[in-house]
Amino acid sequence: MNFKHLYYFWVAAHAGGIVRAGEQLHVTPQTLSGQIKLLEEALDKKLFKKSGRTLELTDAGRLALDYADEIFSLGSELESAVRREQEVGTQSRFRVGIADSVPKAIAYRLLEPALSAPVSLRVICHEGKLHALLAQLAVHRLDLIIADAPIPADVNIKAFNHRLGRSTLSCFGAASLLQGVRKRFPMSLGQLPLLLPGTESAVRRKLDHWLASRAISPRIVGEFDDGAMALAFGREGRGLLFAPTVLENQLHAEHKLTTVGQINTIVEEFFAISIERRISHPAVAMIIDAARSELFNA
Repeated sequence: MNFKHLYYFWVAAHAGGIVRAGEQLHVTPQTLSGQIKLLEEALDKKLFKKSGRTLELTDAGRLALDYADEIFSLGSELESAVRREQEVGTQSRFRVGIADSVPKAIAYRLLEPALSAPVSLRVICHEGKLHALLAQLAVHRLDLIIADAPIPADVNIKAFNHRLGRSTLSCFGAASLLQGVRKRFPMSLGQLPLLLPGTESAVRRKLDHWLASRAISPRIVGEFDDGAMALAFGREGRGLLFAPTVLENQLHAEHKLTTVGQINTIVEEFFAISIERRISHPAVAMIIDAARSELFNA
């Protein structure tokens, strides 16, 4: 089998057509079609079939794509492993994408073990939406993604979820804000100003549902996509904020916030997403091990 032909088929299958794949590969559609036809002849099976003006995978095509995904995923792992071996003794770049919905304090706690990796690392962090980060991971511009959700079902890339841990959600506030509050949690939330996550975040949808189920009409004074910004407002007593319970000790000690209450029915999960099914990168292995044995162990 000519693996160049297989690679052309793989790109065309994921691109959704010959023309788009040709643009990605910088070859003409005619050349690409000819290479795929040679692969079909070698396999003695049609891999695509016409459906109107588009192409669809045949049963044989879907089977071939499954194997091609495995082959090129392993190829990427091989390339990464060899590159790291060449960089031993020099400072390696460790490129991490952090979903913008992950609290900054959680991201730091997760990345901290990588700074103690046996090889000298330069950690390069990129923050953004999960879909955009996955696109960067797919073309090997990132080594790892830290996210609060697994790979979405509508994303068609070969990557793997590694669950780091989970945490319930707690409510925190400055002591000055809580003076004179008589009602107990959670009914006290109807009396006090709230600082909530942005409307597009998964935890915000869970919070909205939880508040509605308890007939609490919140007085929302701020909405934040950036959890660090919400923390800055909350520290100054501008409203109650919500954060993962695993950060409780840190929020008490560093930001002088008081725990108002814990919501056991809202659970946030955190994932490391990589192109490696079997983790070989030492920094990634340290992040996963430390998260499971220390940060989320309780």
